[in-house]
Amino acid sequence: MNLSPQTQSVLAVVGVLLSLIALGGVAALYGRRRPSGPGGPIQLDEALEGILTGQANKIARLESVVRKLAAEDRRQGQMLRGAVQKVGMVRYDAFEDVGGRLSFSCALLDDRGDGVVITSINGRQDTRVYAKPLKRGASSHNLSEEEDAAIKQALTAPREEVSAR
Repeated sequence: MNLSPQTQSVLAVVGVLLSLIALGGVAALYGRRRPSGPGGPIQLDEALEGILTGQANKIARLESVVRKLAAEDRRQGQMLRGAVQKVGMVRYDAFEDVGGRLSFSCALLDDRGDGVVITSINGRQDTRVYAKPLKRGASSHNLSEEEDAAIKQALTAPREEVSAR
């Protein structure tokens, strides 16, 4: 079973709180009684010390797990920043004698606007495909109207939205 880091953190905090409540209940119930003789029952101070030591060890393990989860969350966040997060696509007729809007320009961008715009131009005899790198939504290569539109769409429109021209 995989739990999200937030859920694991909440469970850790709840576990610590329940342990503290139980410890307080034991202390309130028994107070600080001591046995009458050396061969009598275990002293409550020793029992409480054992409970506290056990709880301290559990808390230390929980803190270690929470630290590891936080580090993993940061690592995954870094990875996601470089993943394709924004997509824009424009379909169009590149030539008057070819219909069906088979040509397209598609921008694939990460969170910073870095990525690529891919253009496929379909004609009757051949198809040509171009890819141009993008940095912060701009390219050092000349961009067509359709490529500009795909980039703007990726940077501004919700991901589900795809327009046709």
